[in-house]
Amino acid sequence: MLHAEIEIGSFLKARRGALDPAELGLPGGINRRRVRGLRREEVAQLAGISVDYYTRIEQGRAPAISDSVLDAIAGALRLSGGEVTYLRNIAAPRRRPADGGAATGPDGDPCAGPRQTVRPEIQRLLDAMDTTVPAMVLGRGLDILAWNALGGRIAFDLPALAPDRRNTALLVFLDPAARALHPDWEAKAVEVVGNLRAESGRHPEDPRICEVVNELLAHSRDFRRIWETQSVYECLCGTKSLQHPRVGELVLTFESFRLTTDADQALVTYTAERGSPTERRLRELGALGQPVLTA
Repeated sequence: MLHAEIEIGSFLKARRGALDPAELGLPGGINRRRVRGLRREEVAQLAGISVDYYTRIEQGRAPAISDSVLDAIAGALRLSGGEVTYLRNIAAPRRRPADGGAATGPDGDPCAGPRQTVRPEIQRLLDAMDTTVPAMVLGRGLDILAWNALGGRIAFDLPALAPDRRNTALLVFLDPAARALHPDWEAKAVEVVGNLRAESGRHPEDPRICEVVNELLAHSRDFRRIWETQSVYECLCGTKSLQHPRVGELVLTFESFRLTTDADQALVTYTAERGSPTERRLRELGALGQPVLTA
């Protein structure tokens, strides 16, 4: 599980280690710095709190941290909007069942709970966009819950995968075809990890998120390397390039829309510039049979 005590300590250490004291107007000090970045006492000074209190926060020994203190720490560490949200999430008190412990199954492992499902109305919306707009619905932990036919053809053969393997992070890091599909695979990997860490901040005890993270930590050195940077980056819109093996390069604009009536689900759409080669290739892709990439 992704316990808050571990997460908040690792996150704060990484963020203060990423800062340059000189850029913040801090003196180098008489003694040479043993590690890069800010010292705890410097963060405490910038945040206007005691060194002892900041140390307890970083060690996960401060049970209740006010919003004003979190904001002060965020300002001291120059956190981005997404990083501030993540800090607030992992600093919040954890919700436990009435007996004080996490729900577990017969073997003592956390109960997975029911898999998220997509309402029929959302599936009809996906299908209505099928001839021109690849689209899918993502759930907690970057699970791919639903898609239209064109959405399935821009990448992996989603219908052929077991439900628990239909996951963006698992596919990007564990499927050999992912590196050929994404010309700038490293940037895609960083984006995925940033999104997954943001998810873990919102739902630190969610069994599915923990399952995905733990599997990737165990089986992907690249994931471990990027995960340890503690980067938080929610990429909800932008442009991406895919190298499809049958129709060639696809340059797509994507947008993510949170489904307010369906907790923790997002509709993701992909569009091409009108009259562009990608628009023509999407039409070609729609006329093809099943996708050719498999896990």
